[in-house]
Amino acid sequence: MKNTWRIGVAGLGTVGGGLVKFLTERPHFAPAGGTAVITAVSARDRSRQRDFDISGYEWFDDPVALASSPDVDIFVELIGGSEGPAKAAVETALRLGKPVVTANKALIAVHGRELAELAESVGAPLLFEAAVMGGTPAVKMLREAMVGDEVDAVAGILNGTCNYILTEMEQGSRPFAQVLAEAQRLGYAEADPTTDVGGFDAAHKISILAALAFGCAPHYAAAEVEGVDQVELLDIKLAGDLGYRIRLVASATRSADGVSVRVHPALAPIGHPLAETRGALNALFIEGRRIGRIFIQGPGAGSGPTAAAVAADISDVMTGARRPVFQAPAQSLQPFAKIDAAHNVGKAYLRLLVRDQPGVIAAVSETLAEVGVSIDSFLQKPVEDAGGVPIVLTTHATPEAAVLEAARRIAALPAVLAPPKMLRIARV
Repeated sequence: MKNTWRIGVAGLGTVGGGLVKFLTERPHFAPAGGTAVITAVSARDRSRQRDFDISGYEWFDDPVALASSPDVDIFVELIGGSEGPAKAAVETALRLGKPVVTANKALIAVHGRELAELAESVGAPLLFEAAVMGGTPAVKMLREAMVGDEVDAVAGILNGTCNYILTEMEQGSRPFAQVLAEAQRLGYAEADPTTDVGGFDAAHKISILAALAFGCAPHYAAAEVEGVDQVELLDIKLAGDLGYRIRLVASATRSADGVSVRVHPALAPIGHPLAETRGALNALFIEGRRIGRIFIQGPGAGSGPTAAAVAADISDVMTGARRPVFQAPAQSLQPFAKIDAAHNVGKAYLRLLVRDQPGVIAAVSETLAEVGVSIDSFLQKPVEDAGGVPIVLTTHATPEAAVLEAARRIAALPAVLAPPKMLRIARV
């Protein structure tokens, strides 16, 4: 077995810096023995001030050249993005038969199958534990621990920025824009927060987990994505009155119709682990046919946790672990299909803003009955400065297409002041 492994790191941001510090302090961390030593690095700015020393490493301006270096045994890609230098460098390393470790969820979610085919064709490991839930071992759980079972569903909170925003909106009774601005000041959200608050980051991650859970190819384009940027403080308050908290839930479910992959705000009952996952934490449920339900929770980002996940993958390379990139050989993987809304059955929350006049509730109830939507609970509660009277109802399990049609028809009623707000209720 190889005694010393030379590591090339492309990307020296939060995670890259954490990895440099980790391997400097613990070069002999791998259980099977051997030493992991960083020998070369690449980043956009060599002169940038950093709180770790890179003077002893060979510097590459071009990450592709780093990936090609004969003095690098394992290529670690921490650049980010589904295209450009990250993709080119990973492809270069794999073509040369070099093991690749990456934290790049966008790259794997968009190009996972083609990269898996390339890796398997040359017998090179392609590992990405740090791409989902940071240091919380969601990928290893599905890739390794669950291979003896059949997974029916995975669902959870996969974006710490969104969870922080929703938690702060509830606890501080502050609107989305105000909390987002604070999250940006504190470094929880990027200057351009679209990837996070739009749900796209969570969609990348759940696409990867779906591929591992169901033995299919990642197919990010087929995911249904809705972010938290349209969640209003009014709905957070009313959901609380009904015994729920709003969370951004990413889910992948297998049925006779195929695999449905979705990201959307959803109501979780207060007391449920998803509702109690607060701040920047991540959480995930895995539903196995034999094992039953597994729940894991932990930090989804950060220098230390994510660097630890990268180091765990480096250790797997050093110990010679070999398995398909996903659950089956890449050439046999089929992408999951987009599922029509008519086949998505679940409970829903509808919030209406209406004029305070007789007959409104009767008209709403009649409209729901016309499309076959049954009411589970009902709340009418005056809210200061709401601009009307909020009416909130939850439905019994109903095809989503019927709920959407009901919302469309309700919006046309004369007493309704604004389009109804529809949120799903998490299947827990």
